[in-house]
Amino acid sequence: MSEKFTGAARVQDYPISAHADVVAERHQAQLNRVGFEGPLVERLNPLFLLLGTFLYSMPLMITLDWVSASIALLLGLVGSYAIGVPISATWRRGWFLLVVAAGSFVSMLLYARPAGQSYFEFGLINITDNSIQLATGISFRVLAIGLPVLLVLGSIDVTRLADAMAQNGKVAPRFVLGTLAGIRLAGVFKRDWQAMDQSQRARGIGEGNKFRKLFSISFALLILAIRRASSLATAMESRGFGRNDRTWARPSPVRRQDYVFVAACLIVISVALAVSVLTGTFNFLGLSSVS
Repeated sequence: MSEKFTGAARVQDYPISAHADVVAERHQAQLNRVGFEGPLVERLNPLFLLLGTFLYSMPLMITLDWVSASIALLLGLVGSYAIGVPISATWRRGWFLLVVAAGSFVSMLLYARPAGQSYFEFGLINITDNSIQLATGISFRVLAIGLPVLLVLGSIDVTRLADAMAQNGKVAPRFVLGTLAGIRLAGVFKRDWQAMDQSQRARGIGEGNKFRKLFSISFALLILAIRRASSLATAMESRGFGRNDRTWARPSPVRRQDYVFVAACLIVISVALAVSVLTGTFNFLGLSSVS
């Protein structure tokens, strides 16, 4: 093994065969880490997670009954916890959905198209059998669509998703890597804003007119973002990130468990809609009214 010296730094020249063995070992370790460690939601292919949640949520929009929504919500939550989504994430990620569902229930209850028996009427407010049915169906549907989808998609790592989109979805690598770089830089925005705000305070400017301060910081952030994007694009291009025949350091394999997840999503939504049809509560787009 020979040694080369460059200035004060010493670089060891490894044989090509040894380097190939190291690369092969790292590649195998990456495959093992991706495939067999962590909860199931972290081992599933992110592209199939997106596909499964899409197939689960879209059919729920064709009916406004409460039966299909409640069954889908129950099975969706059980399925989310089964694949490793922590129960504590339910409130942390979906608390605002409860507020949206409550608002939807109240608005539909008071102002939906009146039909059936009327229980309360005052001005434009008219609570009837149809408004109660639609309010219940829509509020359950907001939770059924939003909560399991948020729990699952909130567990997806954006880097793994980018790898899956490029390797499995055959999306253009230039677009995928550019989007990933933009998402990663989004967290820098808050730090830049705080730094500029503190610098203006240190110089004694921007304390009077809040609108002027907001405009000056926003304009400065825009200029900084353009310069940063230009520098990053040049650096990525020089490192070969724009090539279509590039290799990927992180493999994104597709396994049997990914197909099982998609099939489970189809089964859940099929059961929910089938029970709704059998019980006679299926309401296509809310067009059916209570007589």
